[in-house]
Amino acid sequence: MTFRHRITLVATAAVAVAVLVASALTYLLVSDQLHRQIDSSLRDTASGLQRALLAHRPGAPTVLALPAGVPEGQLRRILLFGAHPDNAARDQRFGRLVLRTPKNSLGQDRGVIQVLSANGQVLVSPEGAAGTLPIDGRARALAIRGGHSYFSETHIGSDHLRVLTVALTGNTPARAVQIARSLNEIDHTLSNLRLILAIVALGGIAVAALLGQLVSRAAIAPVRRLTEAAEHVALTQSLERRIPTGGGGELSRLAVSFNAMLDALERSMQALDSSVQAQRQLVADASHELRTPITSVRANIEVLQQSPGLPANERERILSDVVEQLEELTVLINDVIELARGDEPSPALEEVRFDQIVEEAIRKAETRAPQIRIERDLGGTLVAADPARLARAVNNLLDNALKFAPPDRPIEVSLRGGELVVRDHGPGIADTDLPHVFDRFYRGQSARALPGSGLGLAIVRQVSQAHGGSVSAERAPGGGALLRLRLPLAADSEGLPAGDDTTREPAAPAL
Repeated sequence: MTFRHRITLVATAAVAVAVLVASALTYLLVSDQLHRQIDSSLRDTASGLQRALLAHRPGAPTVLALPAGVPEGQLRRILLFGAHPDNAARDQRFGRLVLRTPKNSLGQDRGVIQVLSANGQVLVSPEGAAGTLPIDGRARALAIRGGHSYFSETHIGSDHLRVLTVALTGNTPARAVQIARSLNEIDHTLSNLRLILAIVALGGIAVAALLGQLVSRAAIAPVRRLTEAAEHVALTQSLERRIPTGGGGELSRLAVSFNAMLDALERSMQALDSSVQAQRQLVADASHELRTPITSVRANIEVLQQSPGLPANERERILSDVVEQLEELTVLINDVIELARGDEPSPALEEVRFDQIVEEAIRKAETRAPQIRIERDLGGTLVAADPARLARAVNNLLDNALKFAPPDRPIEVSLRGGELVVRDHGPGIADTDLPHVFDRFYRGQSARALPGSGLGLAIVRQVSQAHGGSVSAERAPGGGALLRLRLPLAADSEGLPAGDDTTREPAAPAL
């Protein structure tokens, strides 16, 4: 069953329950009201008859306060008969007496009055109807001992009757009276009412089903658009389609969340495509760069293999070239591996002293190139970083400066506010090379004759981006190159002293 059909079914069921409950309550209220009217009429007749009996005096010529609908002649005979109670046992004419009320103005029977004697027998007048009301033990007990009146219902043939049994007082043989009214008219009215309510209930349910279809169609419209968008993505693998949003409520929030998910997925796919493209480019560039040193090493080894009679000095020179080429090849492979790690998740960053890492890198650079002086101005700086990768980036900046720095001019290194600045006084960077300084395997015109793979500054840019920083290169005033590495400061970086021998923490070795 679809979600739309479920909504329709639930709405229809809810309306059906409401209509059925309303119909049942209406039927019960109408039925109760009609029966109350019958009961009230029966009580009025019983009260009138009781007053007439109490007002009678033996030998009186007339009967006062006759109840509505009670024939005077029949009531008079009951009252006169009461003056000679012994006659009840001798005169069979008065063994049974039934008082039948006349028709009312609408032609409806006012009911039947049946009188019970003190011994619980029915009194019937000579002209009374032959039929009598059923007498149960409770009615006989009421006639014999008295008690509270009560209502009951009975059937005589096709007639459905409502009966009120009341105990009487007075100087008459009548000790209880049963007053009955036909319920056929009420039953007919209630039967018609049931039919009408059934038709109304069925019509209401049908209308509810129709409206439920319309409501469910409008209610699940956002869900339908969401489903269509998901199917479109699954079918076409395109993440460009979005769901219109508007209004409020859970469905609108669902559409907004789905659009946000598509945005995130699209960004992830774009990043993945860029990463795959970058990896392919890296493999292609690395293959090209590795071909030359490998070919050179292979050629030198073949010369040594095919010329066993080479002079010792020539052999020594070729072996030295092989070792140097293998070292360059090792550096190139390490740089390629470092770049290939760029898209891997970074390990948990830790708070490290940026100034101490720079100080350690300067000491290593002074060991590699003792002829070049390095001037430093380092302020205490705390950053959240991967110590090993950050040390690798700083080493690459210093190595780049060592390549171009003349022996008689120092390299100037400063660290302030999370920004590391490295300046050399070499030939500088040509305007055409500035946009490509940090590209992989790019080497400017002035650097092509120097050792290196062209990956050092690319690694610096990758490390800076991984740590939420940036790197830039520019021509320094007065000549030379100026490179800047910026990293965001840690929260506790304020007020740190400059790094020195007593506070320096050992930096992780560069790869």
